[in-house]
Amino acid sequence: MLGTRNTSKQELVKFKSDNPKIEIGTFAETAAFGELLVLAVAGSVAQEAVDLSGKNNFSNKIVIDTTNPIAPGPPVNGVLKFFTTADESLMEKIQSVIPEAKLVKAFSIVGNSLMYKPNFKEGRPTMFICGNDDVAKKTVTDILTTFGWETDDMGKIEAARAIEPLCILWCIPGFLRNDWTHAFKVLRMQQQGS
Repeated sequence: MLGTRNTSKQELVKFKSDNPKIEIGTFAETAAFGELLVLAVAGSVAQEAVDLSGKNNFSNKIVIDTTNPIAPGPPVNGVLKFFTTADESLMEKIQSVIPEAKLVKAFSIVGNSLMYKPNFKEGRPTMFICGNDDVAKKTVTDILTTFGWETDDMGKIEAARAIEPLCILWCIPGFLRNDWTHAFKVLRMQQQGS
């Protein structure tokens, strides 16, 4: 189910016509319906989207947090600004509002056109994740594997302070050169004798 503020929005009416098996509902209907939720809204309205969804609808559910705290205003020499500090991520702010949810940060370091089955000659790109629930992270890792990613688990929720700024780095080539077709890859040295 796809959640929205306005179920009669023209783009969504067309989407529903093209995808009849996918339901369209309000944020609250969608959050209540879903067994696993994806929070994919502008970071500036993430809190509002959670409020509209009904905080109780997140309890004991895995929530893939794709948000980034991008501040209003244009980039400066290709560099975006964030409305958070280096000492607190947007993910931590969201988790504090829905403490019973099992948040996992994922899909926040690449554009939406590359999220599913990215095809790079160098192989599978790396998606960094973090969160406080190991079972939830395993579930998200399985989704990422199916979607064509390798996963690098960065640990607990505080790691989002380092993951979210990768959005800024990912966007710089896009803003400077209109290059939006890249992703990150972790490379590890081979062990001696391997």
